[in-house]
Amino acid sequence: MRKTYIATAAAAVMLVASFAGLEETGATAFAAEANAESIVSETALTDEVVPVFVEGEVVQEVPAEPESDQEILVDAPQAETLHQLVQSVPSSGKLSEEMRCLAGAIYFEARGEPLEGQLAVAQVVINRSESRQFPSSYCGVVYQRAQFSFVRGGSMPQIKQGSAAWKRAKSIARIAHQGMWESEADDSLYFHANYVRPSWAKRKTARATIKTHIFYR
Repeated sequence: MRKTYIATAAAAVMLVASFAGLEETGATAFAAEANAESIVSETALTDEVVPVFVEGEVVQEVPAEPESDQEILVDAPQAETLHQLVQSVPSSGKLSEEMRCLAGAIYFEARGEPLEGQLAVAQVVINRSESRQFPSSYCGVVYQRAQFSFVRGGSMPQIKQGSAAWKRAKSIARIAHQGMWESEADDSLYFHANYVRPSWAKRKTARATIKTHIFYR
């Protein structure tokens, strides 16, 4: 009987302690939750993102358009002589790669020739580019193997960019390209210096002789 009472009393003590523990745990959880809400509230108040307004107009930079490699055509000025025309046609400005090849042929093959001779060399390059017997571009014609002696190793020698000869060559190239002046070379596809006698010349028809060059079809 005494053992049963002691057991019952012990169980009662454990039950009371258990309830006390649950209450303490609940109070602790409630306090932690309240503390978390307080922190969130403070964070919301202190870390609020405030919009910033910029005074003045915001301009977005537009990317520059790539420079075109296309040759810009110019209006043919009125001129009574080829010399006047060369003086009127601009020699400045960017040349396309094709026009650079044409001007380079003029510069290296005929810069010591009169303007008519330089125009005739340009006309031969143009005629070849339009003939099925040769490449279909100015650069293709100029760099064709064993055709122009100034081309070495598939490249053009350095040009004196600031020279008067190069400026004239650029103007002549534009004149020839746009057909501003009729050339004495006409439909010629070949030419050589008059101090050489190539074997192929016997099979061609001479079109013009301009200073030291003879032009053939």
